[in-house]
Amino acid sequence: MPKGYWIARVDVRDGERYKDYVTTAKPAFERFGANFLARGGSVTELEGKARARNVIIEFPSVQHAIDCYNSPEYQAAAKIRQEVADAEMMIVEGI
Repeated sequence: MPKGYWIARVDVRDGERYKDYVTTAKPAFERFGANFLARGGSVTELEGKARARNVIIEFPSVQHAIDCYNSPEYQAAAKIRQEVADAEMMIVEGI
């Protein structure tokens, strides 16, 4: 079964409130076996417009990644994130 990956590109507008998002999302990530491969860090812009924060999260499967996103725990966190940051998020199937 292929792993699933969240890829998130984020511009945070309110760093203090974004910490609330991180804290609120943590139980969902723990429940669904999230493994953070990249979280923030420097970015080398090659093509297109980069965002300030880029995150790659590995899950045991695509279904785990989907279930994490749709979980009540994560949806509570997503509401906070949507208030304080602009983001694109997707789930990609691994090989």
